Amino acid sequence: MVKRQTAIKIRKAHRYLGLFLGIQFLLWTVSGLYFSWTNIDDIHGDQFKNENIDVISFKDLIRPSQIETNDPIQSLELREVAGQPYYWINDKQLFNANTGVPKPEITSSEALKIAEKNMSSELKVIGIEKIEKVGNHHEYRERPLPAYVVSYEHSQNVKAYISIKDGSFQRVRHRSWRWFDFLWMTHTMDYEGRDNFNTIILRVFSLLGLITVLSGFTLWFVSSPTVRKIKKNKRHE
Repeated sequence: MVKRQTAIKIRKAHRYLGLFLGIQFLLWTVSGLYFSWTNIDDIHGDQFKNENIDVISFKDLIRPSQIETNDPIQSLELREVAGQPYYWINDKQLFNANTGVPKPEITSSEALKIAEKNMSSELKVIGIEKIEKVGNHHEYRERPLPAYVVSYEHSQNVKAYISIKDGSFQRVRHRSWRWFDFLWMTHTMDYEGRDNFNTIILRVFSLLGLITVLSGFTLWFVSSPTVRKIKKNKRHE
């Protein structure tokens, strides 16, 4: 039979562990519920995008070998930027596919045309801004910079991001995504990059969570009248 003092210590350890871990357990539960009740396509902002983007064809393009580049061509992609053809060469430079003239960056008016093509026609633009750098927790983190941010009049505070260097449409961000991002951070406990499941803090809390559960089982075992009755009957057999 477990001594009363031992039972009291187990009960106290279980209580304080539960109190310490309770907030994180609550966050895990709330974030899990949010993930299970949301559509990931909606979180990505697909409902704000144009579903029927016309593919433009071009004629009379110059040969890539005619373009004067500092480095040999290792990769080549034909892109359309605001209705005009461009070669994206070596993942670092745009060249006009009609003239071969290099294009250092796209303009804000071109960015608006790119946004107009990729976003729903029902959305109304209320502003455009150029960003040079972002912090570790910014909604456009780990994406090409500089970029244009196109803001729309919408209750979800919708924003579209377009890379300035290559004119590519990057991301749509809105309030539901921001909630998802915050809850994902609390779920993974990676407060820097969001996606690291091997952080020390997550390992510690997971281990303490296991100890809390095991202490609960132990507490039930040492304090259960049924268990005591079974043990008592065995002694009298």
